[in-house]
Amino acid sequence: MLGFMGTSVSIKRLSAQWVTSDDFRSYGQVVSASFDGKSFDAEDAVLNLQNGFPRFYIMRLSNQGRKFGKITRHVQCTQCLGSLEGKDWLIAVAPPGEADKPSLEDIVAFRIPGNCFIKLEVGTWHAGPYFDANYIDFYNLELSDTNVVDHFSYDFVKNHKLEFEIG
Repeated sequence: MLGFMGTSVSIKRLSAQWVTSDDFRSYGQVVSASFDGKSFDAEDAVLNLQNGFPRFYIMRLSNQGRKFGKITRHVQCTQCLGSLEGKDWLIAVAPPGEADKPSLEDIVAFRIPGNCFIKLEVGTWHAGPYFDANYIDFYNLELSDTNVVDHFSYDFVKNHKLEFEIG
């Protein structure tokens, strides 16, 4: 099969499972609604934004399909993502580690319901968000320069002639 830029690639299919706090623990946290006035506890997002100026914004993403050939991580901060308007979405992740590339066997996909958000732990590899709608607006909490100075990607097409597809 031809992949990005006409390169012959193999496709590895990932079956997306509904996210749970237990299943997502190796990659970060799942945060759901709580009652106003609840004291801070382990169910709240534990953030690391100390290495710069936090940026909280809404990003509009267009449907890019469900295939990816690159995966990215941020090593200076946590990142929080959630969809607006209650729309479900997909993300592929691999656990953080010391290596400059994720293990192919460690990459998994999750379906995130529109009534919660995820916090990616520092260094968690991620590809997405992916979805079937024409576009979805997402809120994103990271550092103001994350995508400039803290955006490290690994290219599966270049290094393995491989793409992933989330099903």
